[in-house]
Amino acid sequence: MTRKKKKMSAAETLLYVIVTLIVVICIYPFLNVLACSVSGKAAVLGGKVTFYPIDFQLDAYREIFKQQSVWLSMQVTCVVTLSGTMLGLALTIAAAYALSKEKLKGRKIISGFMLFTMYFGGGIIPTFIVVRGLGMYDTYAALVVPSAMSVFNFIVMRTFFRELPKELEEAALIDGAGDMKVLFQIALPLSVPIIATIGLFYAVGYWNDYFSSLIYIQSAEKFSLQLRLRQMLFANELNQASMAAEGMGTQAMSESLKMATVVFATLPIILVYPWLQKYFVKGVMLGSVKG
Repeated sequence: MTRKKKKMSAAETLLYVIVTLIVVICIYPFLNVLACSVSGKAAVLGGKVTFYPIDFQLDAYREIFKQQSVWLSMQVTCVVTLSGTMLGLALTIAAAYALSKEKLKGRKIISGFMLFTMYFGGGIIPTFIVVRGLGMYDTYAALVVPSAMSVFNFIVMRTFFRELPKELEEAALIDGAGDMKVLFQIALPLSVPIIATIGLFYAVGYWNDYFSSLIYIQSAEKFSLQLRLRQMLFANELNQASMAAEGMGTQAMSESLKMATVVFATLPIILVYPWLQKYFVKGVMLGSVKG
């Protein structure tokens, strides 16, 4: 027994070392970006910044924060992310719950049509024509509706609903409950982990999306945060000579601004994750046991 325990302890130690190395490899790039965004021009230009700042300063963030358009785009992205996540969850829950029931006629055909869209898409131009034809061009709906439901998320949630104990539903039906009552009073309260997981998937997708804003939005006041920061970055690179008269120092400022835009656009969604972490791992495992 003692020898067996020693072997297990050594294996666990090796596993912890490997996991720690993976964590360091994953975290280091973000720490480097964060450190460069608050470091001095000379340190950034000389490549001296690793995972801690040198000559701490906030000039890059001041350059971002003084742009009123950035805060307007932040509001647009927050509204789109919140509304898109709510709509996506509503559609995904409704479709997954209905198509998880064996008594539903034609459920295999409907599921087949949905799975078909995972492998074959119409492309950018047909999608653009549809969005414009529906009157959604240059509206917030164009940022939300085309990505309203993910078939992958639907499959994960449908698998979860299939694994719920059937005895609970049968007991509720015997007591006179209908399908809607079973969904809202039994299925959804048991589905908090998977709902939180799918909600996080949708939120991250909407938050990071800039391409929809690029092709569907024409009015500048409706630009998403990601697209706004992309334009700022490109404008900064095109006008380096006018930003400062320090030669290579201007390039350093440009690098700091790049890092600051990455942090500014990434940090809010990262701060949401710890609140959902306890549901995330459990939800992914519950929804991926069986297909």
